[in-house]
Amino acid sequence: MDGIKFGVGDRLTMKKPHPCGSREMKVLRTGSDIRVVCLGCGRDVTVPRVKLEKNIKGVTHVESPVEQI
Repeated sequence: MDGIKFGVGDRLTMKKPHPCGSREMKVLRTGSDIRVVCLGCGRDVTVPRVKLEKNIKGVTHVESPVEQI
């Protein structure tokens, strides 16, 4: 089984809201533990990848900026 694909800067929509009421999180770091920040209150949270992937409802991928010459 292949996990959900997301990277640094992507926005995650969670199944359950954070205690502040927001369902939106932004990915700060990836690895075996994922570091996310709540977009409602700014709380920084580190969560094991397996637990986070179970709680993701959707992913909004952020386009990387294109270098201009």
